[in-house]
Amino acid sequence: MATNLLLSIAWTHVSSRVRQTLVGMFGVAMGVGFTIMMAGLMQGSQIDFLRQLVDTMPHITVNDERRSVPVQPADQEYAAVAMSNVANVNPRPGIRYPDAVMASLKSWLPGDVAPSARTTAIIDHGGGRIGVTLTGIDPRFEVRVSKLATQMREGQLSDLAKAANGIIIGQALAEKLAVKTGNTVLLAGGEGTQISATVVGIFRSGLKRVDEAQIYSLTGLAQTLMGQNGIVNELRLRLNDPLIAQKVATQVEAQTGYKSVSWQEANADLLSSFATRDFIVLTVMGAMLLSSSFATYNIISTITHEKRHDIAIMKSLGMREASVRRIFILESMMMGSVGILFGWILGYLLCYAWSKITIYNTLTGATVPLSIYYSPTHYLATGAIAILCCAIAAFFPARKATRVHPVEIIRGAS
Repeated sequence: MATNLLLSIAWTHVSSRVRQTLVGMFGVAMGVGFTIMMAGLMQGSQIDFLRQLVDTMPHITVNDERRSVPVQPADQEYAAVAMSNVANVNPRPGIRYPDAVMASLKSWLPGDVAPSARTTAIIDHGGGRIGVTLTGIDPRFEVRVSKLATQMREGQLSDLAKAANGIIIGQALAEKLAVKTGNTVLLAGGEGTQISATVVGIFRSGLKRVDEAQIYSLTGLAQTLMGQNGIVNELRLRLNDPLIAQKVATQVEAQTGYKSVSWQEANADLLSSFATRDFIVLTVMGAMLLSSSFATYNIISTITHEKRHDIAIMKSLGMREASVRRIFILESMMMGSVGILFGWILGYLLCYAWSKITIYNTLTGATVPLSIYYSPTHYLATGAIAILCCAIAAFFPARKATRVHPVEIIRGAS
């Protein structure tokens, strides 16, 4: 059967029932538009959160630990070693020959690397004592591996070298201790070492758990607090593409033997919750598109019922059932195609409107706009699913109507 004839008949049916056709297109447009809005809103918020998370920390952290304790020779040969409850009183070993390790990594690493000395400490000011993580850095290298320089709210990264025992603390920690730039605090290390330090800067990463528990100093101050001068126990890596961090971390660990943790591994629980949320969002969006196809189903059911005599005439003239079904499927796809176009426009307008909405953060006192992610994939995927739903919605009523014998239809009319 000529395609032009089928299209002509389908167009005649659609154009003769303008009100029903508009209702069907409106249902498809609403489903597609709101699905695009939800996809852009959910993915935008997720990408914005991951961007803050990735920018807050190095993409890969290499420390002086091992994934597993090496097997002792005596245990390997004779199974003679069985020790338990042994306290480790030795200092941290540190990374051996850190300069050579960094030079080796830089030869192939798609990014940069910086050394640091990491330890725990207690910061004391005005009677308030809080446990923190102290990271000793070199400001010249730190700007290559983190966004700390752009996260400064007071002072600059280079101010660490302008004051004796200068430190940079998080904004949340500063508020908790009532500390301002220029104040002096007391740092106590695990070895009983106490150092008087000056706050030379305040940063805000956007993650409260970091801003409350992280401080920075020059490498020498951290080493003094640890009681191990010259030690480097951590390498901080930043990649050109953060999405390959897990792959690169595996290569780094195989090369150096030291434990290498990517940002994906460090936040595995959080990322798994995102996967669950994505599944829920996809389910909801699929349900929205499916529900919008019911309008098409009802309209095609009505048209097939009203056109029963036309169906009988076409079959009597020798038109195959498949060709008759194709007519109604084409009608549904015509309505769906126009509805999808209007749905794309509606989806874009909804996303644009949502992007102009700002949310007030009661914790920081700042207003931030909603993050919307615009992607052609959202439009193509929703359009493909919507047209598929329209075709399926039209198939079943058309199949039922075309399976009736023409004689029964004409006899029933009489």
